[in-house]
Amino acid sequence: MHRRRFLQLSSIASAALAAPPILRTAFAADDAITIAAPLPMSGAFAANGKYGSMGTSMAVADAGSVLGKKLSYLEIDTEGRPATAVRKIQEAMQQKKVQLFAGGILSSSALAMGAEVNKHQGVFFTTAGADEITGSNCNKSTFRWSVPTYGAINETVRPLIEKMPKAKRWYTITPKYVFGEGLLNAAKDVFKEKGVELVGNSYHSLDEKEFSGYITNAVAAQPDVLLILNFGSQSSATLRQAVNFGLKSKMTILVAWASGLEQFEELGADVSDGIYFGAQYWHGIDSPFNKELVAKVQKEKGINPNYSFAGAYIMAKLLSDGAKKGGSADGSAVIKALEGMEYDGMTGKETIRAADHQVIKNYYLLKGKAKAAMKDKDDYADIISSGQSFLSPEDAKCKMT
Repeated sequence: MHRRRFLQLSSIASAALAAPPILRTAFAADDAITIAAPLPMSGAFAANGKYGSMGTSMAVADAGSVLGKKLSYLEIDTEGRPATAVRKIQEAMQQKKVQLFAGGILSSSALAMGAEVNKHQGVFFTTAGADEITGSNCNKSTFRWSVPTYGAINETVRPLIEKMPKAKRWYTITPKYVFGEGLLNAAKDVFKEKGVELVGNSYHSLDEKEFSGYITNAVAAQPDVLLILNFGSQSSATLRQAVNFGLKSKMTILVAWASGLEQFEELGADVSDGIYFGAQYWHGIDSPFNKELVAKVQKEKGINPNYSFAGAYIMAKLLSDGAKKGGSADGSAVIKALEGMEYDGMTGKETIRAADHQVIKNYYLLKGKAKAAMKDKDDYADIISSGQSFLSPEDAKCKMT
């Protein structure tokens, strides 16, 4: 992100965080319907959380009121920690009677929060990626807008293998938690099917910040492709160090799950040029709803929406629409209204699959472009391909509880 713009947005978020607790939660009044956003507002993924908070608050403001009641917004800082997230979800449901939640981002936190919300029969919408969320750990309360790890791999690794059939040696760098394992296992399945050799993998912790050792291991294995499977600031640090080591001229590099525009702004065109990125969302998507959202965000915020912003916006909107359609903000009514819902979304026609609460939408393969080829300051990448890859609810082992 451009430093000046980041500081401006951080100031807005910091001001909100600095407000007395009574002000930040004042919107959760009894005569209002509240949408809470449990997000990592501090810690390694705080930048994603801040954009998510902006997207949620804009969707709530756009909706205005639901069923004759003011729609309000409650920000919850999960700190990116599952235990903290569950404790604060409990407080929101028991003390403030909140039923509707949109957030998560990190799979470990999202799995824990979805289970907790389900105990209290609320509704939890997330953009986290682990297959288990709408698979083996699916539950009645949890919905997911983002494409899970299976689809992200199949819409990035598979088209690159088809594009480069002679690239038979791949190396992976993987975060050691449920999200990374999901991406790695899906990649292994595609490699096996396509006759590709996984010549090595480096695991790292969720707190890791230094990746040069893993890059050295990758260089030693002499792969044709480096597949980066971490997320957010960790994938940016991994990619930046890989480029500094000169890997861009030696092999193809794919970041399977990029965080979108904010990551390109952080990396800059010199780093991202020629790199492939998987993405849930890109502001250049040619759909009526996305064009409308981009114009609105440009006008009101002076920026193009990124993935964290856009994902948060659509989830809060869907919760609001579910309450309207269901005629009630109670969890059971909203769940029933959302199941099977079809709508014009940012990626085109989107559908909420009733059997596992997975939104069926496109995933995108982008390629970074040179600075000289950019048409404007945010034109960092071209969309190479897009498509939909999802396990069936049965294959994902979803047994709704």
